Amino acid sequence: MTETFFLLVLLGFGIGTLGTLIGAGGGFILVPVLLLLFPNLNTQITTAISMAVVAINASTGTIAYMQSKRIDYKSGLIFALATIPGSIIGVLTTKIIPKNQFNILFGIVLIILAIFLFIRGGKKKKLSIQHSKKSGHTHHTITDKQGETYSYTFNMKYGILLSIVVGFLSPLLGIGGGIIHVPAMTEWLQFPVHIATATSHFVLAIMSTVSVIVHFIEGSYQDAATIKMIIALAIGVIPGALLGAKLSSKVKGTFIIKALAISLAIVGIRILLSAF
Repeated sequence: MTETFFLLVLLGFGIGTLGTLIGAGGGFILVPVLLLLFPNLNTQITTAISMAVVAINASTGTIAYMQSKRIDYKSGLIFALATIPGSIIGVLTTKIIPKNQFNILFGIVLIILAIFLFIRGGKKKKLSIQHSKKSGHTHHTITDKQGETYSYTFNMKYGILLSIVVGFLSPLLGIGGGIIHVPAMTEWLQFPVHIATATSHFVLAIMSTVSVIVHFIEGSYQDAATIKMIIALAIGVIPGALLGAKLSSKVKGTFIIKALAISLAIVGIRILLSAF
């Protein structure tokens, strides 16, 4: 039992570090590992544990990113609200869509996106402020704690649409939305990588907390063994998230994008395997 507890702490630390660094929460790693280590856990409990850990990770990482002043709060709140209708549609769709066929298609799309991100490495064209006003884009400027200024433009309508899609895919595929949100924010909305990861974590903290509340109401956290697993993972996740946020300020955006690309490939392969 002690060895299992220690293993979960180490797992939590790794999830916290990587999840916060790329703004993805870490659920895409935790779920398959839990299924491997604890095959007797049912799907509902596995998902409940994953969402609790993601909520702790995202909340801790958000606090760290708040201190580094890299969160776009206005956009983050709007995006978080936009995920709600998508989540509702996603839950309803799980009952009618042929999941295996969808998983095959989406797994292939994620792998292609991973290859694209890995090769492109986060390079993108900049949109001038003048052009942004003419084309209906929003311009934001954020100066972080280290004095670095990020000036960027994006289409808020596209961001809302993107968040609805992220909210839709999360319950449908059982993965955290950050793994999709971050590459879409950097490549489609043209957010700077560091702002995208911090803001995505902020959105994920809200999304995952709502999910935890729902799981709590449904009674998913009544078993003592489940609580012990969450505690063990949380002990590792909290320092891992703080480390991930600290590393984010020291590594280049291109490295974060490549790490995200590898993570996307892992998720894509996992989704494909689940279809067979």
